[in-house]
Amino acid sequence: MNNAHMMYFEKDDVLHLAISNEPEMGSVELSPNITVELNNKGEMIGIEILEASRFIRDSIMESVQARVLRVSELQPV
Repeated sequence: MNNAHMMYFEKDDVLHLAISNEPEMGSVELSPNITVELNNKGEMIGIEILEASRFIRDSIMESVQARVLRVSELQPV
């Protein structure tokens, strides 16, 4: 994983995470805005996230909400 790098294309709001410099031979769509890039062995070499700013914002909000919920469950009523 020593070739890992990340690129953000602000104009298109696309985040590309590469874990290898191997050529892409295929891809799998995990969700409408997330695609996993594969090498010729079917191994993951990268991830592309469309509407990245929204994805990251929503992921952070979900994480914060889950933590707040856990804390509130620990508080005596």
